[in-house]
Amino acid sequence: MKPLPFLLFGLLFGSFLSFYQAPALAKSPVKTTEAKPPFQEVFKKLDAQVRLALKKDRAKGLKELEQAGRKLSKDYPEEFMPYAMLSAVARMSPDQEKSRKILEQLVALDSKDPKIARVVSQAKGQLKKLESLGKPVDMKFKAFDGRKVDLSKMKGKVVLIDFWATWCGPCVREIPSVKKTYDALHEEGFEIIGISLDSDKKKLEDFLAKNDMPWPQFFDGKGWKTSLAKEHGISSIPAMWLVDKKGNLVDQNARAGLEQKVKKYLAQ
Repeated sequence: MKPLPFLLFGLLFGSFLSFYQAPALAKSPVKTTEAKPPFQEVFKKLDAQVRLALKKDRAKGLKELEQAGRKLSKDYPEEFMPYAMLSAVARMSPDQEKSRKILEQLVALDSKDPKIARVVSQAKGQLKKLESLGKPVDMKFKAFDGRKVDLSKMKGKVVLIDFWATWCGPCVREIPSVKKTYDALHEEGFEIIGISLDSDKKKLEDFLAKNDMPWPQFFDGKGWKTSLAKEHGISSIPAMWLVDKKGNLVDQNARAGLEQKVKKYLAQ
């Protein structure tokens, strides 16, 4: 998985209650006429504070990240960065309930600003991802090689959904482990579905042939905007999801101990 870039501008939209408790996000960001310091001036100061806090203690840093995002969204609702900060908190927080509340607030935003709209779109994907654990995964497509894939018809199998790309070093390094598990357990009912975030069709085709990856692959050539990745809130790869024999998503981080996990769910 690609490491989370070092704060704000390295994230897709940046990473970050005022230092008092702030209200929920406004539903429609509008410019205010009230005199106030320039956004960049305030942002630069809060950014430095959050960087320092995160470096010292991740939990406290996330709290300050949320405080900074909420303060800025209240005082500068027309700027997209405050919402990107809060989106980052939702991605980074181990508290799923907190993440859910933040994402619900972001999804409720109503703005014609394309940058804010992009944050909202990402939040919708994150929220769907958060809510999908323990539930059936809706995934149906025509694979790269023409095969028809419908996850709802694969009940009775344990299925790995592998979000990956040929240009992703960590993804490529996982392939031997994935192939080993597939070879060992395929006859017992283990299947794999690949979701490629590639944009070069020929490169993907050559890679699949060279590395002998027989499972179906979804490809639409849109890179990070790959439809199934966006739909399921994928913001970093490799991302490996495991679906049990009942068709429910049971693991969103199946990379660690993949073979043991597959054996466990095959035995159920």
